[in-house]
Amino acid sequence: MSAKGSILIIDDEQEIRESLEQVLKLEGYRPASASTAEEGLQKAEEELFDLVLLDVSLPDRNGLEVLRALKHGSPDTGVIMITAYDSGQTAFQASKQGADSYIPKPWDNDRLLLEVRNTLDKSRLQVENFQLRRALKRYALPNIVGKSEPMQKVFDLITQVAPTRATVLILGESGTGKELVAKTIHSLSPRADRPFVPVNTGSMPIDLLESTLFGHVKGAFTSAIATKRGLFEVADQGTIFFDEIGTVGVETQSKLLRVIQEREFMRLGGTETIKVDVRILAATNADLRKLVEENKFREDLYYRLNVIALPLPPLRERKEDIPLLLDHFLKKFTHENGRKELRFAPEAMKLMMDYDWPGNVRELENAVERAVVLSTTDVLEAALLPEQLSQNHAHAVQSFPAPEMEGRERFEIMEACERRIILDMLERSNWSQTEAAERFKIPLSTLNQKIKRLRIDFKRRREA
Repeated sequence: MSAKGSILIIDDEQEIRESLEQVLKLEGYRPASASTAEEGLQKAEEELFDLVLLDVSLPDRNGLEVLRALKHGSPDTGVIMITAYDSGQTAFQASKQGADSYIPKPWDNDRLLLEVRNTLDKSRLQVENFQLRRALKRYALPNIVGKSEPMQKVFDLITQVAPTRATVLILGESGTGKELVAKTIHSLSPRADRPFVPVNTGSMPIDLLESTLFGHVKGAFTSAIATKRGLFEVADQGTIFFDEIGTVGVETQSKLLRVIQEREFMRLGGTETIKVDVRILAATNADLRKLVEENKFREDLYYRLNVIALPLPPLRERKEDIPLLLDHFLKKFTHENGRKELRFAPEAMKLMMDYDWPGNVRELENAVERAVVLSTTDVLEAALLPEQLSQNHAHAVQSFPAPEMEGRERFEIMEACERRIILDMLERSNWSQTEAAERFKIPLSTLNQKIKRLRIDFKRRREA
């Protein structure tokens, strides 16, 4: 891409396109052109341009419609409208729909180039501001660790929904940090100085859940020797968080629905209506949509809870975050155990990077704590890690007979492991090198180099 920027010209007149291309090239820009709206939108979809010069009148589509489509696909791309009809109304509509500037034909080159420079500067400033806001949001979430793209999306959504009172449904496998996300949403909300009340519905007997949530009056049941407030009253003006919401019984679901809709309830055995202002966050590792289809979860409650869905990625899909997580947990547990600075040995790091972590971040945290507690030196060796990590590594190389390993140097053993891992991934990817590279999260060229270096004859294996 040109250092000054790439510019797409969409105009049905060839002379106009050629004239604009010549002016822009002389100024160091990289222009491309299209003669129709369809061609222009196709090029804009295939390549991200820094700026678009767009004719208002095109043979196959109105320029304002094209403007809307361009801004929908890439809001940060600058657009300058050009037209032979200098209409104030058209200019107003173009500006209202996101155009950065409006130039009539015939144009003055100096004015055109000035508008181009100003629009590019404005677009770049917007991108820089977005990146800065994103970085600042990240620093506002000190307890959630991750730099991967999936986690950046999580950070963005958290900071967007936290200031509102919207109900959020946090989705993710066990151990992905759903309660931590709920606490973070609460801490960034206007309710931060009010109670955050977690309720683990999965560990609570169904017959006690309603009493715990709504409270009870004296004499409501045999052991009710005094009136007791429920968790909804405790959480008034604050946030209540339902972990494993899918385990709630159908009868309790109907009462939860009433609280969400009416913001009121009655204690068990009571007749007084109690009003509360509580924000509801919920989490589940179950497929609630499937539970609805099986009549195990109320559809109306599902939609009330699923106002904002916030999915958390499993750790195996963001392995680039593992080193950050290890550093975070090492600092935490060395401090808690009064230890000096510790580090993982390379062999231990490799085991942890190769492991899929079915228990997600919680399993990783437990593994780090175990290693810190059991270590007697400043270097945490692979032997301190849970047994399943070494078993996973052994499985990766089990197809290599032990006699072949005897006498090999360490680097040869590592090559054998790497060859086995690549072959396994190719097989899981139906022998598609492109798909395998995407799963490894490495460039295709890198994978091809590894295949050549390791002398992997995967074509013969694929045909077999």
